[in-house]
Amino acid sequence: MNLDGAGVVCVANVCKILMRILLSLFIFLALPAFADRLTGKVVSITDGDTIVLLVDRKQIKIRLAEIDTPERGQPWGNRAKQAISERIFRKTVSVDVSDTDRYGRSIGKIWLDDRDINRELVAGGHAWVYRQYMSDRTLLKDESEAREAGLGLWSLPSPISPWDWRRGARSARVASGKADEQCGSKRYCREMTSCKEAKFYLQECGLARLDGDSDGVPCESICR
Repeated sequence: MNLDGAGVVCVANVCKILMRILLSLFIFLALPAFADRLTGKVVSITDGDTIVLLVDRKQIKIRLAEIDTPERGQPWGNRAKQAISERIFRKTVSVDVSDTDRYGRSIGKIWLDDRDINRELVAGGHAWVYRQYMSDRTLLKDESEAREAGLGLWSLPSPISPWDWRRGARSARVASGKADEQCGSKRYCREMTSCKEAKFYLQECGLARLDGDSDGVPCESICR
């Protein structure tokens, strides 16, 4: 028996096994990193693209990935919130978490069984594709089809993207010298002293109740 030859074969086999392990490790590290798949009950709807999920008695705020819905106080903001509420409020969903934003919210795609809720909101005309953070380009087709059909927010005369709305609101505050104004404790139209104040609470403080019909005009008794 040639022991030297057997030793060479043995070493070669060990090297093959090690190479396979290293290759598997490389492939694993090269894959996109999804932190978690969370499963829990939706206990709160903050707005059209933000929810609160109850997971093992812990509440986790979720920001829907790749989409952006109208802001509270922006036309169609309340209806976008209603659209996601009708789909998942008080239901058990799964969330593929891909990141965490600067506010500490988990960013992810929401699944109700086999339904992609993020995509449904875009396809129904309740959300834009968030170009800045988009990874799935097929969402653009859903948005285009909703726009062509005049669904949801696309039925409005001149829909403004949420990122442009936010930029405009910030610019308006600076231009009017309101950059240092603070949201107070007022909650109702009867507490507003002027239409100007009502618009500030709607646009800057997110007090959506001032715009009951979601047309962008708060407290119509004093703003009409």
